[in-house]
Amino acid sequence: MSRPPRRPLNPLDAAEALFKPAKKIAVPAAVERPVLPNAKELVSLKLDSDVLAYFQADGPGWQDRMNHILRVAMIDKA
Repeated sequence: MSRPPRRPLNPLDAAEALFKPAKKIAVPAAVERPVLPNAKELVSLKLDSDVLAYFQADGPGWQDRMNHILRVAMIDKA
């Protein structure tokens, strides 16, 4: 009669056997994530270097200033 090895043959299988299967929780499809008003989003944007230099020339806060000018342009166009 052969003895089983002291260590499992596949360490991944041995590790997986230690964990219980995760319980699946049903999330209702109608529930949406809440929308935060005025939430800012990280984006990547290519700008001409002179445009970027213009906004950065006044120091910190250049992104807020650029956002304000874009918002004014958006409102004026509406």
